[in-house]
Amino acid sequence: MSEPITTTSKTNLKTLSRKELREFCDSLGLKSFRADQIFQWLYQKRADTFTEMTNLSLDLREKLEQGAVIHPIKVAHMQEASDQTVKFLFSLHDGKHIESVLIPEMNDDGTADRITVCVSSQVGCIFGCSFCATGKMGYFRNLAAGEIVDQATYINEFSEQRFGKKITNIVYMGMGEPLHNYKEVVESTAIITDPLSLGLSPRRITVSTVGLARQIRQLGDERQPFNLAVSLHAPTDEKRTQIMPINKSLNLKALEEALKHYFAATNQPVTYEYLLFDRFNDGPEDAKNLAKIARWIPSKVNIIMYNQVNGVSMKRAKEDRLNQFMRALTDQGVRATVRRSRGDDIDAGCGQLADREKGQHGKTIG
Repeated sequence: MSEPITTTSKTNLKTLSRKELREFCDSLGLKSFRADQIFQWLYQKRADTFTEMTNLSLDLREKLEQGAVIHPIKVAHMQEASDQTVKFLFSLHDGKHIESVLIPEMNDDGTADRITVCVSSQVGCIFGCSFCATGKMGYFRNLAAGEIVDQATYINEFSEQRFGKKITNIVYMGMGEPLHNYKEVVESTAIITDPLSLGLSPRRITVSTVGLARQIRQLGDERQPFNLAVSLHAPTDEKRTQIMPINKSLNLKALEEALKHYFAATNQPVTYEYLLFDRFNDGPEDAKNLAKIARWIPSKVNIIMYNQVNGVSMKRAKEDRLNQFMRALTDQGVRATVRRSRGDDIDAGCGQLADREKGQHGKTIG
């Protein structure tokens, strides 16, 4: 189970894995199929109370009330951008907040094509990347698997109402470092892909990391089926250390070795996420060094146009330097695409998610 976050002696069902839920039901003397019914109510039907679980007897619901509690996340605020990107501020049961984003890609006729949800995995982040609003918050706590899944299930329901279509993809690129919350993130992907939940294919899920080598190796050893993305953002140790403190202890050599281990175990390519900063990592030599990294194992590179964060002096690369950079990558055989800013007018872009309430600052290595 995740770190304890209940304020009562009752068991918070949203902190239990599927296996743990079965064990809990067994402790109450319930048959195993009851655990499946409860699981489906929690994650497919989005029940917030035991009263809603109408295929359970009244006696059983009362027994659950006595020993268990459900702590769903709640929408505190919602904003829609001019490009129809929607940002959600969710309130957690302990008063903390997280942000999640729905990113629709629209067809020419105005219908939704691909609908991606960007979910958070932690309240804040400990790694303190200099360009990231979440990193400036510091780290407060991990999310339980159920709190991660709740973001996806709520936004899936919203998407059906708003766009007439279910979500098609989930990226773990919101607040937090997913592999710093390894157990709960992996469990959340198992819940999301379960037929009694969203039933999404693992190939539609991408988990991002700043480069936690041990956890990358573990993903490989466990043959985790979802996609892996690496937040690279600089192609040399010197430059990466300037903007990403994690590189002081886990440098590019450690990342290379971990990724080669991962690919040998899974035969799955990776995606490198690369924020392009004006006259910092967007020159010809940067493209040459990035191409070397892209050849470590089969991969593609997402060049991301930076969304400005308050208090950060670094700026988005100019269009002419972006074009030169992309040509240089293409000339060296790198498979690269440009990811344009989405939701920039509501601070919903990459690196912009944060709890903007003034108050405490969490732990950080930055």
